[in-house]
Amino acid sequence: MRVGSILLREATAADIDTLYSFRTLPEVNRWMLRTSVDPDTFRREWLAVPDSETEFSCVAEADGELVAIGFLDIEDGMGQPGMPTGTEAGIGYLVRPEASGRGVASAVARGLVSAAFDHLGIRRVTAGCYADNVASARVLEKVGMRREQHGVQDSWHAELGWVDGYTYAILAEEWAASAANRGPGWPASEMDDRTT
Repeated sequence: MRVGSILLREATAADIDTLYSFRTLPEVNRWMLRTSVDPDTFRREWLAVPDSETEFSCVAEADGELVAIGFLDIEDGMGQPGMPTGTEAGIGYLVRPEASGRGVASAVARGLVSAAFDHLGIRRVTAGCYADNVASARVLEKVGMRREQHGVQDSWHAELGWVDGYTYAILAEEWAASAANRGPGWPASEMDDRTT
């Protein structure tokens, strides 16, 4: 899928070393829940994505260079027995530091939300971030997600201690209703067969 100048695609084995090189940078890990990643586990997880029925994580490429990682996992929401399953998706993203400030995170987030609703038939998309991560909160709001929860000191941060956390969400009908307000740079409807 293209979102403006950003191409979102499946990772290949050839991408993994580059992804790992920026996934493990301290400035990237500062806002991640998992602050260290074993290289073999990282490789195994990425190579398993194409065969997964619930994970649609991707890489973002700009001008032939890998600039970000996008995470999209289909989940079950809360509910009593008999609740439909696989109707919710959690998204996340991380941007290579030298690509920050260029709209990459917003493009990746828009692409993930579009993939969830427009191609996977998801009912609700959620995302979370530390309240101190102002840039990430801004990205989620920019793509139309609403802050549903402000957890007071609900999140542990290795450097900052107990900090506040935010949970964002958007429903499929809200995404569809906002279609008329979307301008250039919103995702094209081109997806591979695996996700349609």
